[in-house]
Amino acid sequence: MDRFDLVHDGWLPLRRQDGAVVEAGIERALIEADTFAELVVELPTQVPALLRQVLLPVVADAVGLPADRAEWRRRFEAGAFTEDERDRIRAYLAEHGERFQAFGDTPFAQSGALEAVSGETKGAGLLVATESTGNNVPLFGARTEAEPPALTPAEAVRWLVHAHCWDTAAIKTGAKGDSKVKAGKTTGNPTGPLGQLGVLLPTGRTLYETLLLNLPIGPKSLLGSPHWRRPPAGAVWSAAGYPDGLLELWTWQSRRIRLVPEETPQGVRVRRVIVAAGDRMRELPEWEPHTAWKYDKPAAKAKAADRKPRRHVPGKAIWRGLEALLSVHRIDLDSGSVETSSLLRQAADLRVVGALQEDYPLRVEAFGIMYGNQSAVIEDVYHDRIPLPVAALQADAELYGALVEMTSQAERLSRAVNYLSADLRRAAGLDPIPWDKGQRPGEQLLHRLDPVVRRVLGHVGGLDDERLEAALLAWEQAAFRATRQIADDVFAAVPESVFAPRRSSGDQEASAVKPGLGHVEGKLRRDLAVILPRAAEQRRADRAVPSKTLPPTQAVGA
Repeated sequence: MDRFDLVHDGWLPLRRQDGAVVEAGIERALIEADTFAELVVELPTQVPALLRQVLLPVVADAVGLPADRAEWRRRFEAGAFTEDERDRIRAYLAEHGERFQAFGDTPFAQSGALEAVSGETKGAGLLVATESTGNNVPLFGARTEAEPPALTPAEAVRWLVHAHCWDTAAIKTGAKGDSKVKAGKTTGNPTGPLGQLGVLLPTGRTLYETLLLNLPIGPKSLLGSPHWRRPPAGAVWSAAGYPDGLLELWTWQSRRIRLVPEETPQGVRVRRVIVAAGDRMRELPEWEPHTAWKYDKPAAKAKAADRKPRRHVPGKAIWRGLEALLSVHRIDLDSGSVETSSLLRQAADLRVVGALQEDYPLRVEAFGIMYGNQSAVIEDVYHDRIPLPVAALQADAELYGALVEMTSQAERLSRAVNYLSADLRRAAGLDPIPWDKGQRPGEQLLHRLDPVVRRVLGHVGGLDDERLEAALLAWEQAAFRATRQIADDVFAAVPESVFAPRRSSGDQEASAVKPGLGHVEGKLRRDLAVILPRAAEQRRADRAVPSKTLPPTQAVGA
């Protein structure tokens, strides 16, 4: 059977700077990293899997981590790998080439001798997060488990590394030779390690910049070794362990997997696989670089042992947690304290020393998977991307305060519209919309404000104080208009009979006055003036203009 060589054969889908998409092997992807913009994948969560399981470890092991900020700056300003660095990458991949084969005796990220106790294999859909397999039935699955997909070698390897990072928990196939197998299965398996995080990935203008933004600065002793520099994984999974360094963490083999290739008229395809229990991580290391952290206690009392990864909230745009995203130092929120990822803290430090310019178009991508039924099924996939001004990564910077204020205003406007809806429904004799049922108008408002916030984030980097203030005024005016539009829709839905305060007929609320339209309208106006002070001041100034420029009679008439 033909070999499939991950070093040279095309399997990494990459968008070039001119927009064209090509499939490249590992060597070309890295050697020409400055010519590629980003990975183009079937499912967003493949991006951190391919970076962590393949590209970042090769770069870190072949070229090394930046030893200090000066070296990081030199590499970043170069904009591409030097000829010496490219030679080191080529030599490294040639040295370990046999471990970068999709099939064979020591296949990449697999156990070549893996066999199920039952002697059976399962459909390749078991690797594919969007396919129906067992209890995992996606809402819009196009195939059933009886119709496994015929994956190309490229597709199979992409889903292979995805499974190591994100696979569901619970029951896995029992492997021959594993004493822990019961009734042909193993139980108690956790999800893949990324499934326990809210992944945050800083990204740049090119694949090269993205790779560098995701390399921690530090000594070589931080690295450890990737799985291809260790003996091939046996069929039996190990007891719970702890990664010996960054490269073992990134290439953690959370499953024992074997792809079963077959010849077809269309070429080699993978329709059958075995997925068994793999290495279990005893605990997440405190130096995990791709997640923010939360503490249940205030910052003054919280210890390192108290922190847990901060996971993303389904359906909630990442900018709505901007304060936590920008928290280079631990800060207190209502629910405890938070701090951002070490890579974003590093970016803030690089900005301070001038290695990253304030107007650099840094972006942050967020990834997560929401599991259900004891983490045995995938219910939702989270992906979001926002511009993140480098200048905001400093708590005492004016831009930091301005952006935190902007996102806080959006949340307060959402609550104000929800309070408006609740008051009007009470006036109509109805109960307010429950927070966990139906769509409240505040969520509609946040959806409408979303593109506005993203435009602001993409344009405020590098602005001077005067232009920043003008941008914030424009934001408040846009937010005011959007809020009034949603509020008008809420008012339009109120029955005509609701026009004045009415007393409740309930015994316990006999003296309670239900608010009428005038009351709730006045309250909304006051809320908007408090939440959006710049826009309110501008409206007052605009109203004052006629009385200053026109004769009194004309001003009154106007």
